[in-house]
Amino acid sequence: MVSKPTTDSTVPSVARTGWRLLTAPVWNHEQKRLRSPLRALLPLVVTFVALAVLLSPVRDQFNHPLRESVELLVLLTVLVGGILLSGKVFDRRPIAEYGLVIDRTWLRSFAVGGLIGTVVNAGTFLVALSVGWVSVVDVARGGGELPFLLAVVLTFAMIAVAASWEEFVFRGAMLKNLAEGADGYLPRWAAVGIALGLSTGVFAFMHASKVASLGGYGYYLLAGFIFGCVYALTGDLGLPIGFHAFYNFSMSVIFGLGVSQRTPELFVLNVTGPTVWVGEEGLLRVVFAAVGGLLLVAYIRWRDGPLGITARILSSTNTNPVQNPENVQ
Repeated sequence: MVSKPTTDSTVPSVARTGWRLLTAPVWNHEQKRLRSPLRALLPLVVTFVALAVLLSPVRDQFNHPLRESVELLVLLTVLVGGILLSGKVFDRRPIAEYGLVIDRTWLRSFAVGGLIGTVVNAGTFLVALSVGWVSVVDVARGGGELPFLLAVVLTFAMIAVAASWEEFVFRGAMLKNLAEGADGYLPRWAAVGIALGLSTGVFAFMHASKVASLGGYGYYLLAGFIFGCVYALTGDLGLPIGFHAFYNFSMSVIFGLGVSQRTPELFVLNVTGPTVWVGEEGLLRVVFAAVGGLLLVAYIRWRDGPLGITARILSSTNTNPVQNPENVQ
């Protein structure tokens, strides 16, 4: 029997080695998925571009009130599509690993986050009202062509979907993947800390259109830091999505404190106080947002016991268990 020349077997081996070296910067051959920076950024980039492309013709072609309903459908489609694309293609992980297990426990966390977000804005409203920075000039106004209650329901749905999209792309995809990528190279507290800092910075940058001055970024940096800390402590998106959705909703729709958002308002306000205190990124908002963060952490401490980075933030079905044990040290 004649044996094949050695070169016949080595050529494919050399080609495979060369291919692995060439694609190594973007592809993890051991885990058979993209590298963590790409997994962290692609969900944001793809869904942001999709929203920009799809919403422009909707706003051009449809008139109120049909426009809002179509926008909601587009937002929901992009959110669901982004989650599925990220889980099946970019991350190759079960969707549950993002903290999106919609069960009774998750819904309870969502409700608690929503309650805290609403209480925070109630505090801002009452303080501003008591010191004379705002006054109530009307109630239940701004539904447009829709009945007020229907307009409120539609607005809540849009705000909740938008908040869910932000929490998924910035916390579920970005923070988690950056932490996983840094884990093994750095102590776990440092890996999560870097992921928290980077995702918070990108979150604040993406809100640049709402910021009137450099100091305004502090408000969004604080918000991103709060959401990120809650996610790092729980590995679950129920609390941050609930807080985020109800904070935005109650700020604009219930208490009339929205500036950049045009929504129906239960309390219609005349704002006369200094912008530095009662502007959308004003100090009063910052103070009460920080109080909200402390309340969220206190709830986690009461519910889960001693605080610490959850193992869920670094666990993955694609991760080598020897390099990434379940228990965070």
